[in-house]
Amino acid sequence: MNDFFDIHKAKLAQFNAQFRKRTQFESKIEIPADLFVKCDKCLEPILHEELIRNSYVCPSCQHYFTIGARERIKMMTDNARFDELDSEMKAQNPLNFPEYEQKVRASCDKSKEQEAFVSGCAEMDGIRIAIGALDPRFMMGSMGSVVGEKVTRLVEYATANSYPLVIFSASGGARMQEGIFSLMQMAKTAGALKRHHDASLLYISVLTNPTTGGVAASFASLGDINIAESGALIGFAGPRVIKQTIRQDLPEGFQTSEFQLKHGMVDLVTDRKELKKTIISLLKFHQKGGDTFGK
Repeated sequence: MNDFFDIHKAKLAQFNAQFRKRTQFESKIEIPADLFVKCDKCLEPILHEELIRNSYVCPSCQHYFTIGARERIKMMTDNARFDELDSEMKAQNPLNFPEYEQKVRASCDKSKEQEAFVSGCAEMDGIRIAIGALDPRFMMGSMGSVVGEKVTRLVEYATANSYPLVIFSASGGARMQEGIFSLMQMAKTAGALKRHHDASLLYISVLTNPTTGGVAASFASLGDINIAESGALIGFAGPRVIKQTIRQDLPEGFQTSEFQLKHGMVDLVTDRKELKKTIISLLKFHQKGGDTFGK
């Protein structure tokens, strides 16, 4: 009997030694933190590289991931140089709003941007364009005085150089911490776009999820062609606020891209993976005399 227990005790000790050795080896294997991304909707893990190749759309459930401004511009333009404009501009606190500076700094750290709008010049299929994108990671892409100024300068640059203009919007609206200074940007951006329009130049506005408030009520809705990504929330006030105000049930799909297309608020709804090809087709269709835009 003692021999039996001794044999099994020895086997157990051998197994534990092998297990510890294997565990020590496995613990040295480190998986990069950004190798996989979990889908917010279906919770499936996705290889980060695969997500990028799939235009930041979940291959399992087709959920659209939030895209930063630079990722959006890189995804939409040629693999050439992006000439950024006004990169040094930063938000101030004109109304001395409490804790505003701290929120701006936190947004800078989160988005790695100085402000919620990135703008510059690039090419799409060889066509030189002025391009800008709001970054929803920076205070939900809200429009303060700096964002309004950067949008206006981009439009004026496009006008001066006879460039077509493409802007991607993703915003919660005007930035309440800047009060009237923020609301003034609605008129300023609209005025610049009127001059761009009077110069017979093309402006393509792309509305992504969400595009609301003062941004939706100004430059985002003033495109010669307004394109919406599929399933985006587009409107001035959100559905919950409207429902609480009018105390009525809202139609199914209220304020989605598809709803806005049906009611004439946008010209086209496009899947994200088809968006670049659609914009390029529109740019080529509107080229002057078959030649490229720009000087």
